[in-house]
Amino acid sequence: MKFGTKVIIALALLANLWFVSSCNNGPKRELWLDEVYKDSCFVQDWGIPQINQSVVWTPLTVNGVVYERGIGAHSISRMLYDLGGKAVSVSGLVGADDNNLYAGKLQFKIIGDKKELWKSGVMQKGDPVKEFNVNLSGIDKVLLLVEECGDGIMYDHADWLNVKFVTRGEITPIPAWPKPVAKEKYILTPEAPETPRINNPLVYGARPGNPFLMTIMASGNRPMTFEASGLPAGLKLDTSTGFITGKTELRGDFKVLLKAMNEKGVAEKEITLKIGDRIALTPPMGWNSWNCWGLSVDDEKVREAARMMNEKLHAYGWTYVNIDDGWEAAERTKQGELLSNEKFPDFKGLADYIHSLGLKFGIYSSPGPTTCGDYLGSYQHEEIDARTWGRWGVDYLKYDHCGYHAVQKDSEEKTIREPYIVMRDALDKVDRDIVYCVGYGAPNVWNWAREAGGELWRTTRDITDEWNVVTAIGCFQDVCAQATAPGNYNDPDMLVVGKLGKAWREKVHESALTPDEQYSHISLWCILSAPLLIGCDMSDIDDFTLSLLTNNEVIAVNQDPLAAPVTKLLTDNGQIWYKKLYDGSYAVGFFQIDPYFILWDQDEAEAIQMKTYDFELALKQLGITGKVSVRDLWRQKDLGEYNGEFRTQVPYHGVSFVKITPVE
Repeated sequence: MKFGTKVIIALALLANLWFVSSCNNGPKRELWLDEVYKDSCFVQDWGIPQINQSVVWTPLTVNGVVYERGIGAHSISRMLYDLGGKAVSVSGLVGADDNNLYAGKLQFKIIGDKKELWKSGVMQKGDPVKEFNVNLSGIDKVLLLVEECGDGIMYDHADWLNVKFVTRGEITPIPAWPKPVAKEKYILTPEAPETPRINNPLVYGARPGNPFLMTIMASGNRPMTFEASGLPAGLKLDTSTGFITGKTELRGDFKVLLKAMNEKGVAEKEITLKIGDRIALTPPMGWNSWNCWGLSVDDEKVREAARMMNEKLHAYGWTYVNIDDGWEAAERTKQGELLSNEKFPDFKGLADYIHSLGLKFGIYSSPGPTTCGDYLGSYQHEEIDARTWGRWGVDYLKYDHCGYHAVQKDSEEKTIREPYIVMRDALDKVDRDIVYCVGYGAPNVWNWAREAGGELWRTTRDITDEWNVVTAIGCFQDVCAQATAPGNYNDPDMLVVGKLGKAWREKVHESALTPDEQYSHISLWCILSAPLLIGCDMSDIDDFTLSLLTNNEVIAVNQDPLAAPVTKLLTDNGQIWYKKLYDGSYAVGFFQIDPYFILWDQDEAEAIQMKTYDFELALKQLGITGKVSVRDLWRQKDLGEYNGEFRTQVPYHGVSFVKITPVE
């Protein structure tokens, strides 16, 4: 009996050895990452991973050492590989590439079948490489991940160096993300009533002695007439257009009662005019030419955008019509003036046309000798440019940093700040309220842009209409949230809804964001108190996009006069963002966001994308101990009273956006 047992055990051991060897048959072989890399296997939030060079096409260099082989990436970066359970190990080196002005923090991770196998710890430019040798036995899929580590510097370059797989099978690149399941556009915003509804923010800032232009922005049937009582001396109302114009020398806070009337009824709203040193007391709302037209923008396209904004969006708060790069002449005049090129035959006439609609006019430049698009910048011509813009009637300046790199002596914060102060001083000599955006390309700008005179500042690189980019940009805004205040806003770049295009692709195209993702995008930017600048083709804007842009309750969260900093909470299914509103209530967004933005099981792609996800919020996290009433902001529908917690369901990559009000 004992002998029989030993035989059975031996046979079992032999069978097990045979099974293992049969699953891992064949000799071991080595495969280099740069040999198996394919474009299809990555999702990256800026640029394309490069083979045997950095992401900016320079030799792979870390801490002064040049490496011949590897992949140059950029956070956030994800590369996904199917190992079939036959890989033995992966080894190599990682580091932050030297070819970068800024030392942003990043981290490398290796994730196997959703479990963390190795991480580098936080690294930045100047650190020596770190070595890894990770056991992959039995792992089906492996993810090579580069994370941005929360410092808000989105300009880090990350190198995978001499990375080698040991395997008994193939290493197959697989799509890190499938095409999204097609979902029909759906409209949540109720139709606006035929009766007047005034949508102006509750507060408006202007400087004494400067030209004043504010419209009573009211939806409802036209024709409509208007009244305004309590205006300071020097300002007057056109009762047929609702335009308030003129100049006032008085300083102070003025309670102004606005009134709009049509055949269906009357609407009233009291707002506060703050005449003093601060403007843009709520985030600017408008249109920018870049995301749709890029450098092909011209007078006709801008006039069409202004006309359509006036007809369809101005009543809901959309005001600025901004020309981005590409307007500048090839050279300055003998007097040093920078005029417009042949695409804009009459800039003053264009500005006058925009103002005649009650809208405001924005322009673009750079503190460098050239702009991002390689047109002439304002370097050493700041005062003459500011005077020119004042004469034209400019109301908004976007001032992008990237052209300044050519003359920037170092990457110290003080050096980067200096040219913005120069332009601020130049704008202050012009008798005009010009909203000043400290533009793209300056890291950690929220630490100093207010002192440099900005009303808003670009916190990120350029956005594109890709969900991973929208979330990478939007979801790190909690890092800089404390800089938010009335007249001071973090700008995570423009909205990518509607038809977009020529800045990125050959043709104008529908936003690549799904309908759910577009609702999330607008909701997040609103709760962030971010500037709302659309970049779509205004001549071809559909009902779905209009519904995203004309929900007065969603916009009111963005235009809330408290402009309170937002708070982010991480959950199993995504993120919860909330901020306090002026009336003591809270705006809360429940966002379904994947932690790695990776679909591990391609076969279940459709099922995963059609699911809904459960969220719950303990009301004590808002500092509320009693009952609350909850209102769905997109549907403009009361959901009832709750006590202790609020639960909701969210579609894949979607949002539940609510207002939570304590019940007295």
